[in-house]
Amino acid sequence: MKALGRAAVAVVAAGATIAGCAGGPGGGGAGDKVSDGKVVLAVLNDQSAVYADLSGKSSVEAVNMAVADYKAKYGDKAVAKDVEVLSADHQNKPEVANSKAQELYDRQKADLILDVPSSAAALAVAGVAKAKKRLFMDIGAATTALTGAQCNKYTFHYGYNTYMLAHGTGDTVTKDGAKNWYIVYPDYAFGQDMQKNFTAAVTGAGGKVIQSDPAPFPNDNFSTFLLKAPGLDPKPEVLGTMQAGGDLVNLVKQYNEYKLRDKGIGLAVGLMFITDIHSLGADALAGTKFTDAWYWNASPENRAWADKFQAKAGKRPSFPNAANYSAATQYLEAVQRAGTDDPDAIIKQLEGHSFEDPFAHNATIRAQDHLLLHDVYLAQVKPASEVTEPWDYEKVLKTIPAAEAFQPTPDPACKL
Repeated sequence: MKALGRAAVAVVAAGATIAGCAGGPGGGGAGDKVSDGKVVLAVLNDQSAVYADLSGKSSVEAVNMAVADYKAKYGDKAVAKDVEVLSADHQNKPEVANSKAQELYDRQKADLILDVPSSAAALAVAGVAKAKKRLFMDIGAATTALTGAQCNKYTFHYGYNTYMLAHGTGDTVTKDGAKNWYIVYPDYAFGQDMQKNFTAAVTGAGGKVIQSDPAPFPNDNFSTFLLKAPGLDPKPEVLGTMQAGGDLVNLVKQYNEYKLRDKGIGLAVGLMFITDIHSLGADALAGTKFTDAWYWNASPENRAWADKFQAKAGKRPSFPNAANYSAATQYLEAVQRAGTDDPDAIIKQLEGHSFEDPFAHNATIRAQDHLLLHDVYLAQVKPASEVTEPWDYEKVLKTIPAAEAFQPTPDPACKL
């Protein structure tokens, strides 16, 4: 296996050889309908820094599971003769993500790039996908720009976005009585988008954002912002943190050290992953409400897939793990329906497609902007006294239907 350059931490290849006969609507042998004789899926994400725990190498395992399930489902009727899984570390740097995407598409012949947490990195990869006319299904980034002004024909936004997070959590916390907010956000595309969408959600629910401050990314010291909060006028009733992954863990630890809750300033988390709760411990976040794109123990169906994942990865899945499985599965199913891995043919199969799988419930890929619409959850972190088994950290307060969770209409700035 060729390395993806000196900056890459690892390249993982998992060959799933699939015997191909006739398959899909196209009929005929698979070999003449699949470019280079194989389908190549590439997971490009953070495997060494602040977002490695929430997705990283465990999402590569989830994609391998999708390939294995595709093979088991179709056997000798599979359109793809071979499916290969690659991975690379983008280090949360847009310039590295850009170069890795080019190498994956050009040298490694990737048909699809998956994941790409960090919105700045995702926007860079979307630009490469557009130029190369290859598929990109983003799971890890949340910026609405991917389905807005920077949308393109070859990019799909899969799993969650800042609108969903803000209108689930911001609306609820404000309507529950926390009217005055102080927002701290990471100073890059994701954080800026979160700040904008949360401000809109809070004010729309009758609240007010007293102040918003950008913080460096990544960052391990939030003391400047936390010490400032009690002195704001009026004093905020809630600190809205828009950080994620390792940055969120650092901020919450310091929030508790400075005892801001005892000073009357509650905590609202814009984006939280189950790995964050696991790292901090349930009591550090007990009672915190947040919007979750998926939770492993929300239903028997979710749990059944989570059991299979745990047997492979040794831990319960985060929602990016489950979403990477789903995106890889839906791509392979589109290959099967199209009878080819031709990008334009795959796009036609994905646009407007409705489906149900272990991650996405009541799901549709909206044709106008390539946004995945699906049910999500409003959740609350349990206190440790209510945790009945490892990773049992969330209480699902309600399911937010797909039609309510995401933007009701496409952004007019999106021109596919």
